[in-house]
Amino acid sequence: MYTEFELRQLHLSIPRQRQTVEQFLQQNGLRIDGSINYYAGVFSLDGDTMVAGGGLDSAGVIKCVAVNEDVRDEGLSARLISHLISEAHQHGFDSVRLFTKPQNLQLFKSLGFHLLAEAPEAILMETGNGLQDYCRSIAAHDIIHSSLPAPHSSKSGVIVMNANPFTKGHQYLVEMAAKRVSHLFVMAVKEDRSLFSSQERLEMIKAGCRHLPNVTVVEGSDYTISATTFPTYFLKKLTDASDTQMLLDIDLFCRHIAPALGAEVRFVGTEPNDKLTCRYNELMQQHATIRVEVIPRLENDHQAISASTVRHYLAEGSFRKAAAIVPITTLPYLIAHLATQALQTELDTTPKPGLVDCQDNGAHTDMDHQLMEKSIRALHPYFVQLAKATFNHEKTDVSSLQAIGLEAEDCMFKATNGVNTHKGALFSMGLAIVAASQQSKGEKLQESIKKLACRFPKTEGTHGQQAVERYSVKGALDNACEGYEQLFNDWLPFYQGIRQEQYACHKTLLRIMATLDDTNILHRTDAQTAQWVKQQAADALEHFSVERLQSMNRDFIERNISPGGSADMLSLTLFVYSIFN
Repeated sequence: MYTEFELRQLHLSIPRQRQTVEQFLQQNGLRIDGSINYYAGVFSLDGDTMVAGGGLDSAGVIKCVAVNEDVRDEGLSARLISHLISEAHQHGFDSVRLFTKPQNLQLFKSLGFHLLAEAPEAILMETGNGLQDYCRSIAAHDIIHSSLPAPHSSKSGVIVMNANPFTKGHQYLVEMAAKRVSHLFVMAVKEDRSLFSSQERLEMIKAGCRHLPNVTVVEGSDYTISATTFPTYFLKKLTDASDTQMLLDIDLFCRHIAPALGAEVRFVGTEPNDKLTCRYNELMQQHATIRVEVIPRLENDHQAISASTVRHYLAEGSFRKAAAIVPITTLPYLIAHLATQALQTELDTTPKPGLVDCQDNGAHTDMDHQLMEKSIRALHPYFVQLAKATFNHEKTDVSSLQAIGLEAEDCMFKATNGVNTHKGALFSMGLAIVAASQQSKGEKLQESIKKLACRFPKTEGTHGQQAVERYSVKGALDNACEGYEQLFNDWLPFYQGIRQEQYACHKTLLRIMATLDDTNILHRTDAQTAQWVKQQAADALEHFSVERLQSMNRDFIERNISPGGSADMLSLTLFVYSIFN
């Protein structure tokens, strides 16, 4: 029966093939979904005409399935869907989900799918037991009911939150809801499309709710506010598809998730800023089959406290503003994020002489921008560990910090296949993260760094230490034991003074290069070249231009000069500024 037709993969990145798919879908009353990254079409061999097609998105969801009416008795639906399911399985998806029109319900039931949720314009179906298994897992949570009386009722409730990051507003919402029910579940959105990872957000919520005895925090899934059920949530953009996605998400929650938890009421906060979330809450109040209660948002200076405001403060490098509107339990995650942000900002500063940037690899033949980004991502979880391990602690166990540092270093080398991308930055940034995490003790950041660094033993045999011994200059540990005097007395004030300028990072890097005894340069070249670099940097700063930086980069590449120590100090300066700012 299949000999008359041929199944082919169509590459949507190729304009002609994409046009073929778009025209086919249009003829069948559909349009292409931007999230699809795999599409298969069935063609008639006689006329090379596309008669059926379907796609897969990155979440393993089948979308944009259509079969021409004149070939619906040819068994093409089964062939096409079987192929897409096989493709999804090859990419690790055990349960495959499918969006389709309501009139196709019986067709896909016959192909092994069962209904998860429905809305007027679409239904969501699934093969396998993915949702059933998830509901069983959350229903198994041990609930320790509070001994405190619930003033309004004895029912259970639920809040679903992204918490990107967890703020005082989120904490207030949980506290108010917890007073209204005998037990409250807080479900953390699992989708990793936020500034903070799903694991970090889950940890923040748990830490911020630990003082509430009748609250259980549960991990979210692909079945609640995810790329599967509600992809436009992560675009924060209302489209004509948004209402359908919201209604499907709400229906699935009320049919399956709420009953698994025994939840009779869902709590939400008022949403004055985000139009998409506001619309979701509106539809939930209209269509949810469980009770929906709206709790007014916590305000600060007549402004609703929101995660987007925290993210804005972090982006502008203002830890103190962000810290003012999050619980103390969230602070370690903000500190770690700012450290990672500083490393990324240094990497993205382009052009830089002799260093990896967005334009080229500088004087390096073993690393590039992509590898450096992999290294930064590998180090980030250990920045979180350092901040959490030392936050608000009176005493810091150096051996435990060294253990975290060695794990981080090992993870970095695994990510980079043995290339030393950020070993120096790991040491300096690690010290600063720990010092920043101890600020609640009232010590100055510089003094904290100095005291901590003096407790670390000298390293032997490293390239930096060899340069220190050969040229009688200060190394990384020496500078740290002095509390990075040049940074606090020179580079930081310099950066603060020019921060609003377009090339503030470039100029600060030149300032550092002009004054730092960079052991990385000394290791790769000699004392004479190191002095020449200082002179070149000072002159380039005085007569600054992008063209001059590019010219320096060509010279540095030719001479095999890489001011890696200066790059580390630029990252550290940016981080220290964000903590102080």
